[in-house]
Amino acid sequence: MSKHIDQCPLDAEPEFNRFIDAAVSRRRFLQGAGAASTVAFFAANPVAKAVAGSLSKSELLGFKAIPTSTADTVTVPEGYKAEVLVSWGDPIFANAPTFSQQNDASAQAQQFGDNNDGMTFFPLANDRALLAVNNEYINDEFLFTHGGKNISADDARKSQAAHGVSLVELKKVDGRWTVNPQGRLNRRITAYTEMAMTGPAAGHSLLKTAADPSGKKILGTFNNCANGETPWGTYLTCEENFNGYFASEKTVTLGKTYQRYGISDTDWGYDWYKHDERFDVAKHPNEPHRFGWVVEIDPMDPNSTPKKRSALGRFKHENAALTVNDDGHVVVYMGDDERGEHLYKFVSAGKYDPSKGSANRDLLENGTLYVAKFTGSDDELKGQGEWLELTFGKNGLTPENGFPDQASVLIFAREAATQVGATTMDRPEWVAVHADNKHVFCTLTNNKYRGVKDSQPLNAANPRTKNPYGHIIRWAPTQGDHTQPTFEWDIFVMAGHPEKQSGLMAGTDNINKDNMFNSPDGIGFDRAGRLWIQTDGDYSNEGDFAGMGNNQMLCADTQTGEIRRFLTGPTSCEITGLTFTPDSRTMFVGVQHPGAHFPAGGDAIPRSSVIMITKDDGGVIGT
Repeated sequence: MSKHIDQCPLDAEPEFNRFIDAAVSRRRFLQGAGAASTVAFFAANPVAKAVAGSLSKSELLGFKAIPTSTADTVTVPEGYKAEVLVSWGDPIFANAPTFSQQNDASAQAQQFGDNNDGMTFFPLANDRALLAVNNEYINDEFLFTHGGKNISADDARKSQAAHGVSLVELKKVDGRWTVNPQGRLNRRITAYTEMAMTGPAAGHSLLKTAADPSGKKILGTFNNCANGETPWGTYLTCEENFNGYFASEKTVTLGKTYQRYGISDTDWGYDWYKHDERFDVAKHPNEPHRFGWVVEIDPMDPNSTPKKRSALGRFKHENAALTVNDDGHVVVYMGDDERGEHLYKFVSAGKYDPSKGSANRDLLENGTLYVAKFTGSDDELKGQGEWLELTFGKNGLTPENGFPDQASVLIFAREAATQVGATTMDRPEWVAVHADNKHVFCTLTNNKYRGVKDSQPLNAANPRTKNPYGHIIRWAPTQGDHTQPTFEWDIFVMAGHPEKQSGLMAGTDNINKDNMFNSPDGIGFDRAGRLWIQTDGDYSNEGDFAGMGNNQMLCADTQTGEIRRFLTGPTSCEITGLTFTPDSRTMFVGVQHPGAHFPAGGDAIPRSSVIMITKDDGGVIGT
């Protein structure tokens, strides 16, 4: 998550009497609703167990939980080891220079990018693999010796080269994974790598520029937050806060479609527009429409052209959680990470056929996009949901309402979601599909505007005013079918502070003084069904967040509801991004924007890093 997301402590909360009362009187979940497996799943909900009694102990979690920490290091449980695999600025090509703050743009283009986020491990052999890692943004105070003041053309190019995606070959030496700078598949994808726009928006007038009158050749990707992977072997990288890169020296009056995406004549201090004209929104107003997409990359072909998949919609994508439905349709769940935005689902027009290999590679080019509407009553943290179709001509998506064609529906997916009546959510971030392929989880990180702005009233799925701690919502599609238009949902956990708060602000029954946290962000399941939860929250360790320490990673058993802290990160960092080796014996985790001197210590410049975690006995992570 970008540093530009507000991390300040939030105001004190008002009374929550009606929700506190509701927590005591919740009824048994989903009586007679859905398939038997759905009922059994929700019956294990920790909120329901708050009524029935104490949580049962997990047999899935085999490690000893660790306490919070404020140290400038990574801490893992007894019997585990955490090592740095690669850090920002490390060379990933044989002829690349070693890290130095004085490195120029050409050097950075051959080095590991900055602020690593989502990642995927692609095995190549028993002792070879490829790691694809997003590089979300840069910290100019560390990227440049001058701290980012009055950047030059080369500085802008260096900043652009530090963004995007790093694809790094790994080799196993003496049982330990290491970076292989000689790897044939090593590649940097940056803010100036050529890409192809595909799907219904390709070639649309809103995507055409003076440099690209076709509207199909996009230059670059940036603010790549989280990720996804496909069964046909490609990597999905997601463009999030793209608005922060556009600006102009002129005062520009932009319409509502720009405002909805946060685009104005002022950027977030990157100053690319001063040296790269396409980021001057006054000169090239269509350029922002070319970002905010899911990008599909073939990691096995370093000469391939990445493809922006317009059928998946344009918004501030967090990640892309892909699953194959029982009937073969590919379904992708996606969150739009901004306060009061929405949760989406894409269903492919075609079906996945594992026997057809590369013929599956355009399944994300065409399909139907949906947005979620959650319903429920105030006295229960559960309810029903509906997927509202975002197709031109349906649900008010007509020329009279500002949508002249399907491309405009996708380019302005946020406005389309509002038009059809989607539920505003508390910053929908990562989505993860359970190992059973029948249940889906999404982190709702926090929302200081919930119950404050008229456009973001309290609702059953987002029931806390200002919601400083965040929560994780889950749902089960009707009859276990991800293409169905309806689902059942509940709240798996509400983060909180049981030592300082009461009612819902204390958190659900699976939150206690030993595992409390705030702002869940990254999540992912391992093969056994453990849910790994990463945080990007308030690390002040004061006030409403006293005792929570640095950002962390926890592990949950979604059947019993038990949550244990597994990892704590260094000072000021966010813990984000996770992937496993196929045998689940090595776990890779991202440490983003550390603020002191991690990982080198002393007075070294802090560097975002990917760490790898193993057990001393060589066993499966989490057992």
